[in-house]
Amino acid sequence: MKNTLKNEWNVNVGVENFPIEDIDYLEIYAGNAKQAAFYYSKLFGLQVVGYSGLETGNRERSSYLLEKGDIRILISGAYSPESPIAEFVHTHGDGVKDIAFRVQNVEELYDLAIKRGATPVMQPYEISDDFGVVKMARVGTFGDVVHTLVERTGYDGFFLPSFTKIDEPANVSDTFLTRIDHLAIDVEKADQWTEYYENVFDFRMIQDFKKEDVSSSLSSLMLKAVQNGTERVKLPIVEPAAGERKSQVAEFLEYNRGAGVAHVALLTDDIIKAVENLQNNGFKFLSTPDAYYEALPERVGEIDEELAKLNELNILVDRDEEGYLLQIFGYPMTDRPTLFFEIIQRKGSRGFGNGNIRALFEAVEREQARRGNL
Repeated sequence: MKNTLKNEWNVNVGVENFPIEDIDYLEIYAGNAKQAAFYYSKLFGLQVVGYSGLETGNRERSSYLLEKGDIRILISGAYSPESPIAEFVHTHGDGVKDIAFRVQNVEELYDLAIKRGATPVMQPYEISDDFGVVKMARVGTFGDVVHTLVERTGYDGFFLPSFTKIDEPANVSDTFLTRIDHLAIDVEKADQWTEYYENVFDFRMIQDFKKEDVSSSLSSLMLKAVQNGTERVKLPIVEPAAGERKSQVAEFLEYNRGAGVAHVALLTDDIIKAVENLQNNGFKFLSTPDAYYEALPERVGEIDEELAKLNELNILVDRDEEGYLLQIFGYPMTDRPTLFFEIIQRKGSRGFGNGNIRALFEAVEREQARRGNL
């Protein structure tokens, strides 16, 4: 049963009973980890800084660690068709498997999560080398995605035991990306998973949009956004709503074979430079009609950026009571129309660009029509 008083207490005094510090890393399962790591590195300007595989004594998988600023993405591939990684990729395609949470006491928090209704996946265990011990545990969440709880207080080594550090100079351009801003989740029932994060992890709801708030003339969705107590982990949770045509959420659920991470938003301090360099790297973004920018001054008011430049780069703008944000959305990363990335810059706004949902929907619907899925 949901503990309403507990959640209200958390909101009022800023204290949580399930203290998640941040996203420790995001793990993507890929059909070919080596190629995917190269692809992500070159597109996003991430540096491959670590490796685990046969050469380091890891007989189960190959994993490449990519970093930039506070962004840490682990890309893993299978050595055999019987591997859980191969099974995941066969079902879902390349996609996010693990949203790892950095915590201080794995044993206590794992037990607490299970008592609160989390699905047990792996009980607390330790991995070690000459630099110390990392404690970890794993619980299930939506679809086949998991949360690994990671405790690093007893470890002075590089990332995790079995990983070797790669010190080669980065041959990538600066894309001005700093951290993971949020992860958007597509599910069949948003209420169910909103309550799950509230009850298990002490997240609190920060936005609740109904069908009429986020829709185009053809499709719509319902969205509830939650975040943890440090405000470092933000999860917009989205479900499809009835419309004239198939929504982007329904399309994701079909091709992903169920719930999963639909997009990853990466934060930047300079979205214009970020988008220009990402485009130079070959990253492709959705386009926005000129009419959007003609109506923009009246909708969002005065902003620092030149309107013509935003129009040229197809960058969207939204304003709320705390400020404004700029954002742009990329094409899916693989042949399946599933996982894609967003680039976002915040200038006071803590929202997710709900005023741009219609523009995003219409841009995606144009691509759905090209795919024959609208």
